[in-house]
Amino acid sequence: MDMAATPTIRNVALVGHSGAGKTTLAESLLYRAGVVPRPGRIEDGTTVCDTEPEETKRGISLSPAVAPFHWQASDGQTYKINLIDTPGYADFAGGVDAALSVADLAVLVVSAVDGVEVGTEIVWQQCADAGIPRMIFVTKEDKPRADFHRVLEQLRAAFGAGIVPIELPIGEEEAFHGVADVLSEQGLAYEPDGSRRAQPLPDDVAAEEHRLHEEIAEEIVSGDDEQLEKYLSGEVPSAADLERALVHEVRDCQEFPVLVGSAVTGVGVDRLADYLCEIGPSPADRPMTVVIADPKGAGAEISVVADPTGDTLLHVFRTVADPFVGQVSVFKVLSGTLRNEDRLTNSMTGTEERLHGLFYLRGKEHLLTDHVVAGDIGAIAKLAGSPTGSSLSKRGTPANVAGPAPRPTPFALALKPVTQSDDDKLSSALQRLVGEDPTLLIDRSGATGQTVLRGTGDTHLAVALERLARKFGVNVSTEDVKIAYRETIAKPTEAEGKLKKQSGGHGQYAVANLRVSPMGRGEGSVFVDSIVGGSIPRNYIPAVERGVHEAMAAGGLHGFPVVDVRVEAYDGKYHSVDSSDMAFRTAAAHGLREALAKAGTVVLEPVSMITVTVPSALQGDVMGDLSARRGRIAGTSVLDASRHQIQAMVPEAEIQRYVLDLRSLTGGRGTFEAVHDHYDVLPPHLVDKLGVDKLGSADHR
Repeated sequence: MDMAATPTIRNVALVGHSGAGKTTLAESLLYRAGVVPRPGRIEDGTTVCDTEPEETKRGISLSPAVAPFHWQASDGQTYKINLIDTPGYADFAGGVDAALSVADLAVLVVSAVDGVEVGTEIVWQQCADAGIPRMIFVTKEDKPRADFHRVLEQLRAAFGAGIVPIELPIGEEEAFHGVADVLSEQGLAYEPDGSRRAQPLPDDVAAEEHRLHEEIAEEIVSGDDEQLEKYLSGEVPSAADLERALVHEVRDCQEFPVLVGSAVTGVGVDRLADYLCEIGPSPADRPMTVVIADPKGAGAEISVVADPTGDTLLHVFRTVADPFVGQVSVFKVLSGTLRNEDRLTNSMTGTEERLHGLFYLRGKEHLLTDHVVAGDIGAIAKLAGSPTGSSLSKRGTPANVAGPAPRPTPFALALKPVTQSDDDKLSSALQRLVGEDPTLLIDRSGATGQTVLRGTGDTHLAVALERLARKFGVNVSTEDVKIAYRETIAKPTEAEGKLKKQSGGHGQYAVANLRVSPMGRGEGSVFVDSIVGGSIPRNYIPAVERGVHEAMAAGGLHGFPVVDVRVEAYDGKYHSVDSSDMAFRTAAAHGLREALAKAGTVVLEPVSMITVTVPSALQGDVMGDLSARRGRIAGTSVLDASRHQIQAMVPEAEIQRYVLDLRSLTGGRGTFEAVHDHYDVLPPHLVDKLGVDKLGSADHR
């Protein structure tokens, strides 16, 4: 693929609700650009952007895919468009984060049939938070029940006055065959082969188009002082004047043009490509903020312009496990020109990487190149020391790019290898899996003795485990993550731990008198040595303490580790011949167990502080649901006109599947984060329902 100059590069992310038509639109653009001989079909698994078996099986995109193509726009200039097709399903929003971290423009794909949906609103907010310029493409205009004007009203209601329709459909549903250009006030009709010709506008479309032209012309020029002055003096702006003014307003996120078409029939698709080139910003228009490392540990933020003559700096935003070449790193060159055999240094680790065998990635096709200029997106194999999120620069000038913030991982499953071979390969395979999808998290904290995989939802983990088996040959079964319950003593008590054994030769003799009492919640456990008069020699005191801690770890009456207790050794007995470290360890453990049996224990459960963000209209329903989960509402706050935030203390056992329940309760609009806060007493009626396992952890429903 020929290399493009930085000002003619367009990095465009296709975003939207799942099923809105993003992948089909990408296929249509590639077909119109002559990259593919015929458009692929999602149902057949023949599209350029959806290449994984898991995507074909489900009929949805699961990860971002890059598909570059060249396009000669109506201004006569040839541009390179790096199209990034993104997932629309909520579980794979991390892929949208990665795409937006390198995109200079987002095209929000909206179905003319289904209109503005939950995913549309969520991804719009993502783009707004990231400061990404946006255009909107209303697709499926040829389908039954398509209604462009209804969708336009929904867009304005959801996203405000900046929505600017610069095209209108000619015909609708099966009769859709052309578009009216609002800027030039011309009609364009399309033939079945995708070619187009000028067409007089039908009377009803012409009247609406002229009214819109007047409204939009005034709105567009109001953001450009020079054009506004001409407009107020009576000079009518030309289509070219309006387009030039729109370029700046799109770049500054003031106006959001709306186009219309059909990815299946091809109507309007070439116009979209023209506008991507002529209105969309280039990488040179949108400098990136990076942090330059300081030897003293601090860092200074600077703005890096996409200058091909500058120092080379690239950012790895995606990693793909390729069955033929191993790990493929997809990157954006932020500055400079990257050439084959260049040596760059990882800014985080200091590892030097040799960049050999550069190529562009189009779906799963590798297009070789010898250099990649600033602003362009390229790929390279076998950057073993530079995972997703890495920044590579020349030695001595380390710079870090702030990637997207990590997403919460509220859904978890425990993994059990099927065979010993699977067990041997599991650790390294999980690391490679997380390298490919950084929104996954491996938790081996040891609280339950399980290997836990965390993700954004059940589908996210189901896909991850399918890839684990297909790509890395590791098969696992899953089980629920056990809740890390604990126990503590119910009241102060005293107990005697005694060991007396005589079986010929040296015996075993030790007596340890203990006072055991509860500590404050979360204060931990302490051992106090109050022995006086040598009733237990000083050299045996560490053995007593060790025996106490071993008995606490082994579990209390219900089998859970014992916490938050004060154990005081205040008296004891020994024998000059038969006493030993082992004898006092055993006696102390007996003493603690006797104390727990004598005073009784209470079971403690982990409680999380959860922060739930929901539409204001659903605040009451969500608070009621949290109360039903034994939650205690800590407070609420208003985020904006349409969203509330709720904070509550909820037992961990009640929120294991909360991400799925919250989506169901809020129609996919609710999100939450949970952080462990403290342990609290489990109500007695729930203690009886616990299923205890030999590791001293349990789960309950």
